[in-house]
Amino acid sequence: MSVPHQHDDDRLHGEVSGRLREADQRYTSGRRRLVERLAEVGRPVTIPELVDGAAGLALSSAYRNLSVLEQVGVVSRVHSGAEHARFELAEDVAGDHHHHLICESCGRVDDFTVVASVERKIGEALDRVAADHGFVATSHCLDLIGTCQDCAASS
Repeated sequence: MSVPHQHDDDRLHGEVSGRLREADQRYTSGRRRLVERLAEVGRPVTIPELVDGAAGLALSSAYRNLSVLEQVGVVSRVHSGAEHARFELAEDVAGDHHHHLICESCGRVDDFTVVASVERKIGEALDRVAADHGFVATSHCLDLIGTCQDCAASS
């Protein structure tokens, strides 16, 4: 393991531990494994997908632990309209701002980013919309809804 990667892991686990501690919750080995698994996968996943690739994670405890992690702001739920909710590390925990591609056919959700200049323009446009409505925006996310490459190829 390289030193920068270890530093990122240390930062991630320190942040999660602090948030749980503030809520009088413990950073148990099961919660730690969920956080590690979400970081490994790197895209929004269902609980069955999350547990499927991880030894030692039980479905029942994953549901309970993800609920706690969501309550303390470590995990975000991504609404895809699919049968199962999808989860990912919250942007401020993961340290990256991104958006989602949501497939209407299979429910898959993938992350994407845009170049900084485009992100800035999007932010400025959304700030104008918010101001026009007397709304104070603190962040934004964009979901592109359509058909993924796999589903488009099979139809």
